[in-house]
Amino acid sequence: MKLINVGFGNAVNADRVIAVVSTDSAPVKRIIANAKEKQMLIDATQGRKTHAVLIMDSDHVVSSYLKAETILSRTENSDETEDTVYGE
Repeated sequence: MKLINVGFGNAVNADRVIAVVSTDSAPVKRIIANAKEKQMLIDATQGRKTHAVLIMDSDHVVSSYLKAETILSRTENSDETEDTVYGE
């Protein structure tokens, strides 16, 4: 399982992420509002402004203060440094 750091020590499972989008558009703002209404929004911003939203395959929506580009670069870095199981 690969984890992506979304800020402040919070992480999500990289295999469950469908999309990472910025919050500039009205459709993304509607996604956030709908997720909040259905109690499916996970706020990982620690009170800061939301810059990116991660849409998960479980219909959860994770808001992050990091920019989408930063999260994507962390995803690429986690692909390069996969965990190795020792002793087998």
